[in-house]
Amino acid sequence: MMSIWSQAKELAAQTPGDRNRYVDFLRAVSILVVITGHWLIVALYYRDGSLTMGDVLVMQPNTQWLTWLFQVMPIFFIVGGYANAVSLESARRREIDYAGWLAGRLNRLVTPLLVLLLGWALVAAILYVSGVSGDVTRLASRAALIPTWFLAIYIMVVVLAPATYIAWRRWGFASFWALAAIGALVDLAFFAADFQLMGWSNYFWIWLSVHHLGYAWRDGRMGTPARLLTYSALSLLVLGLLVFKGPYPFAMVGSPDEGLSNSLPPKITLLMLGIFQFGLLLAIEGPMRRLLSGIRIWAATVLINSMIMTLYLWHLTVMVIIVGLAYLAGGLGLGVEPGGGDWWATRPIWIAVLYAALLPVALLLSPFERRARTANASVPAAVRLVGGAMLLCLGVALLARFGFGSAPLPRLDIAAFLMVVAGAAISGLLPGFK
Repeated sequence: MMSIWSQAKELAAQTPGDRNRYVDFLRAVSILVVITGHWLIVALYYRDGSLTMGDVLVMQPNTQWLTWLFQVMPIFFIVGGYANAVSLESARRREIDYAGWLAGRLNRLVTPLLVLLLGWALVAAILYVSGVSGDVTRLASRAALIPTWFLAIYIMVVVLAPATYIAWRRWGFASFWALAAIGALVDLAFFAADFQLMGWSNYFWIWLSVHHLGYAWRDGRMGTPARLLTYSALSLLVLGLLVFKGPYPFAMVGSPDEGLSNSLPPKITLLMLGIFQFGLLLAIEGPMRRLLSGIRIWAATVLINSMIMTLYLWHLTVMVIIVGLAYLAGGLGLGVEPGGGDWWATRPIWIAVLYAALLPVALLLSPFERRARTANASVPAAVRLVGGAMLLCLGVALLARFGFGSAPLPRLDIAAFLMVVAGAAISGLLPGFK
């Protein structure tokens, strides 16, 4: 049997010469950075039969600068914008309509998500009949389902991609600045008028504006390396002013500052961070594309991208399982108090163990994300696809926020899961619902 690495090298050798390999490389690296960052900030401590879970960003505020490196979701949205532009151009050449295009994109994104949520629904049901507390189920499932928030937003960004791409083609950077300006106004209302509910709309305005930068990259309109570095420096300056002179917190991930967060909901700071990071990364695109012309690094990139959604979706579930096993084993490996020198010295071992556990899970489950729609599969009407996607995303957002188990409303977890299933069925993503 051909090894996984050999298969990756074979696929890498078949890559068309006009493919921008740097896009795939940034996607792969971004996901690995997110995974590693999630594992790193969790501070677990077992003592006298009890397990305490904390956040190293709260325990050691001087580590919050790490979030400026590990918050790379803007890069993933930019890469998504580039990939969606390429996909839309290809669909236009092949005369595939909106419904046909969206059905293919949803299939790739939703299928691995359904596998994860079905798995957790079964676990939650087993824990319930076993008499396990709903609070325990909620704690474990919420920790594991954190990654799904991204898909709840990104799926809707994909649904809107044809419209936003038309806006880009017609108005160029004016469409980007319009989205960014709306995001800034929402922030102004959030801080100046305390319209906190309005702040949640920035899940669209901020990420849509970041996604727009991928269109600009695809069209070659980001400029020379010198100009890109200028953009990066200016964005860093603005970001610094927003954080040190404005009301925004320093950390770019989570809510370590008394409920105020740059990411929950997103703030204009994430757009500035994205431009800062992207300017630096795009400035070295030329040499990186030459480096990726070699087979080894490119094959590794191909391998990671072949299971990228599975790696991302399951990495915290794997951590929850490992922590549960360690707890049952009397706190094995969790007895070092977080934050100290010994704890930091053990982080490489912690990360290595989790990657070793994640890899076989990804190899087992990644075929689901690679399963393409059959050529003769019927395509639901566009209104069904959009309506199903909206219902599905609402269910995913609720599960990401509250998990399974105890919730503010009775049976909210069941209702949210049924929303996901119904949305997938309406969109024709479940067998027998075409």
